[in-house]
Amino acid sequence: MFKVLFLHKDFPGQFLHLARFLATLPGVQVDALASDPERALPGVTLHPYRVDIAADSRPHSYIYMADRAVWRGQAVLANCAVLAQGGYRPDLIIGHNGWGEILYLKDLWPDVPLVGYFEFYYHGTGADVGFDPPGAVNLGDLARVRSLNATGLLGLAAVDRGVSPTSWQRDLHPAEFRDKIALIHEGIDTGVASPGQVLPLVLPDGTRLAAGMPTVTYVARHLEPYRGFHILMRAAGDLLRGRPDVRLVIAGEDGVSYGPPPDGGGSWRAKLLAEVGDGLPLDRVHFLGRVGHSDFINLMRLSAAHLYLTYPFVLSWSMLEAMACGVTLVASDTAPVTEVVEQGVNGLLVPFHSPAAVAAGLMTALDMPAERRMRMRAAARQTIIDRYDLTRVALPAWTGMLHREFGLPLPPG
Repeated sequence: MFKVLFLHKDFPGQFLHLARFLATLPGVQVDALASDPERALPGVTLHPYRVDIAADSRPHSYIYMADRAVWRGQAVLANCAVLAQGGYRPDLIIGHNGWGEILYLKDLWPDVPLVGYFEFYYHGTGADVGFDPPGAVNLGDLARVRSLNATGLLGLAAVDRGVSPTSWQRDLHPAEFRDKIALIHEGIDTGVASPGQVLPLVLPDGTRLAAGMPTVTYVARHLEPYRGFHILMRAAGDLLRGRPDVRLVIAGEDGVSYGPPPDGGGSWRAKLLAEVGDGLPLDRVHFLGRVGHSDFINLMRLSAAHLYLTYPFVLSWSMLEAMACGVTLVASDTAPVTEVVEQGVNGLLVPFHSPAAVAAGLMTALDMPAERRMRMRAAARQTIIDRYDLTRVALPAWTGMLHREFGLPLPPG
């Protein structure tokens, strides 16, 4: 029996498709460790763990994240040591590097191949830091950002193979480590994320939206600046005044995934509504909160124009799934978006920092001649099929690499 151990604090996370597939292979046993698992997968044995951080832990502010990673890595090591005492030894370990889970497993199992998922390497310039608002950062910022990479560098030194999902994200890592990092996206299920039947959407105020209506959509896990929520809200006035028939549908939770909360607390939604709300026809702005995946797919099928904005940062699955659904996409001209979206071919690119340009881009998308719109939508979907499709591209790349380099058994053919 070939044993694969996954490590992701929110399992399955980026390993959803890979872990689910490996669990179906004959002769393969799949286990996973997680502190805050999102869901169970058939055929995967889940081992929960907890992280206990000493109450008197007071790290330097530069290494706060590294300190937390050490505590987490220590917890994972202790739990794996218990498994080892019971006779468990994996043949392959696959883990996300970002939170420290993979840091110390080579000390327990030095001969077990370790594959790390490397999502982001921090830079003081050229990525998210200093991007919004644009400007120089000080020496203290540069030192703090450099220190954020302590966990990443320890992980890069430990793994036998790294994986990153986009070229830009991979190439953020130091040149001396890039040959160690394979470019493999986790994959988009284009059978699920696809054009198809559109169910009417009943909004919180009772309004019923259907296919063919001028609906502009925006989706993010949290409504925050890293995903351009502030730009959307500042663009909304021009869009809605310019197109009195348009409704703006916004999906996402209050809170933050990546950046800080607003000064003074509260949510970015409340802050932006206080800033621009008087200038908006709020009866045509609809906040859905968090939506389930099937509702997201339906929303993309219903959308007349979909907006995706991001700092130069980790690329969202939502943009790729929206393209797979055949949306008319308007997206920021930021990396790694520009690695996927070609201006005028499979989407429209707009400058992130210009709300006026964002509104104009959305109106261009809405007013596009039908033939051009259909061509662009088809090209968007074909891009995802050709480059990110789960069964044609991503899973074969993952399993092929694991088979060639680490002996993962695959069925004949």
